Amino acid sequence: MAPSLTQEILSHLGLASKTAAWGTLGTLRTFLNFSVDKDVQRLLRAITGQGVDRSAIVDVLTNRSREQRQLISRNFQERTQQDLMKSLQAALSGNLERIVMALLQPAAQFDAQELRTALKASDSAVDVAIEILATRTPPQLQECLAVYKHNFQVEAVDDITSETSGILQDLLLALAKGGRDSYSGIIDYNLTEQDVQETEPNYQVLIRILISRCETDLLSIRAEFKKKFGKSLYSSLQVKLGYFLAWSLRPSLVTSTLTPCTQLSIFLPHRKPSS
Repeated sequence: MAPSLTQEILSHLGLASKTAAWGTLGTLRTFLNFSVDKDVQRLLRAITGQGVDRSAIVDVLTNRSREQRQLISRNFQERTQQDLMKSLQAALSGNLERIVMALLQPAAQFDAQELRTALKASDSAVDVAIEILATRTPPQLQECLAVYKHNFQVEAVDDITSETSGILQDLLLALAKGGRDSYSGIIDYNLTEQDVQETEPNYQVLIRILISRCETDLLSIRAEFKKKFGKSLYSSLQVKLGYFLAWSLRPSLVTSTLTPCTQLSIFLPHRKPSS
C-alpha cells in the first residue's frame, strides 16, 4: 500500500530527538546547512523534469524555517522571473497543493487567513483562532491584525464581536489586545499574591490575569494558589468558570514546562446562534 500524504510529509520532517529549548518549539526549524541556491535548483528540477518530484518538494519545504522559505521564494523569482507559489500550484493538486501554499505564505498572511477562516467557519475551528491569538508575540500579532484588516477590509475584533459571544468572545478580544507582560527575569511575588486574591468567580478577572501575565508569573500564581487554597487553580476554574473554559485553559495551568501560557488547544465553542 502506498504511503498516505500525511505519512509522506512526516517522513521528511526533521523531528528533534530531544526536547526543544524555548523559542525553538515545533518541527519546521532553521536548516543549519541552508543553501538557497541549491534549494532553488532542486525545486526547479522537481517541477520541470519528467513528472513532478513531490518527494523533493516536500523534503525542501518541510525542512526549512518560514524565513528560509521566503528567501527561497525571492531567489526563485529573481532567477526564473516566475512566482514560486504559482509554479508549484500549477504542478501540484489536492491536499499537497494546499499544504505547500500554506508553507510558502509569509507568516502574517497565513495567520490572517487562518484566523479569518476560523472565525467564519464551523465551531470546530475555534481552537485555531485561539492558538493564533494566544501564541504570537505582540509584534507578530500586530502584523497579523494589520494584514487581516488590509485583506478583508474589517478589523479582526469586529469579526470576533459578530461571530462569538459570552466567555469565548471575552477571551478572544482580550487575546487580540496582545497585552502580555514580557518576562523581566524577576518574579513579582506581591503581584502574584494580588492576582491570587482576585481569582474569585469573576471570569473576566481570571481572563485578564491569564492573558496578561508572562509564563513564569503564571507558574508562580499556580503555586501560590495551591498553597493558599489547598487546591489547584485548574480545579477551581472548573468550578467557577465551567468545564469548557477550564479545559481550554488547561495547557497553560497544568504543564510543568515553560510553554505559551495561553496555548488554548481545546476550547468547546460558544458562538452566537445563527439568525
